[in-house]
This record gives sequence, structure tokens and C-alpha cells, in this order.
Amino acid sequence: QVQLVESGGGLVQPGGSLRLSCAASGSIVSINDMRWYRQAPGKERELVADITSYGSTNYADSVKGRFTISRVNAENTVYLQMNSLKPEDTAVYYCNADVRLVSRAYVASWGHGTLVTVSS
Repeated sequence: QVQLVESGGGLVQPGGSLRLSCAASGSIVSINDMRWYRQAPGKERELVADITSYGSTNYADSVKGRFTISRVNAENTVYLQMNSLKPEDTAVYYCNADVRLVSRAYVASWGHGTLVTVSS
């Protein structure tokens, strides 16, 4: 009932920047927290950043000061601005959202991911 679609990934050199986008669609009444996770090959998926419906944010220590999460509630969209990228940031980045549906069900939805590669 809910679709999350990420975009904006790609290849970038160390020190460069990328902006990821995630748009949610479907039978949505409202969205509470929205999050970005990432997963590198052979590693566990980790939480990168979280943002509440009113804009409160949290970041993993590894990205604090370099990444910024933001959202536009009217568009059901969340962004991740990534600056000063490092090779260790290379991963598939996934969007996650806590969604209230028209049916009154409450679900956690996931996108299919977008690949970010940081390499010279």
C-alpha cells in the first residue's frame, strides 16, 4: 500500500557531495519518523540519520557534521545531503518511514535502496 523510492546515488570522489531523495506514495494519512539506513557488503545495516515529523534529527557518530537529513512533509519526501564523503561511506542507502495508512494501520515501510560509491 506504500511505496518508497530512493534516488540520487552514484559514483563520487572522496571529499565530494551527493544528495539522496526518498519519496513516499500510496494510501498515506501521515508519516512520523523518516530515516536513512545504509549497508555495505558483508556488514549489518546501520542507521545513518533520523528525522521526526517536526524536524528533530539524530545522526550516527560516523556521519555527524558531514550529513544533513531534512524533509518536506507536504511532499512526503526525505533528503540526505552528504558532504565530505569518504570511501567508508560506500554502501547501499535505504529509506525507511513510519506510515499511518488510510486504513488506520501503522506500518514501517522500506525503499529498495540506492547505491553510493566513493572512490578515486
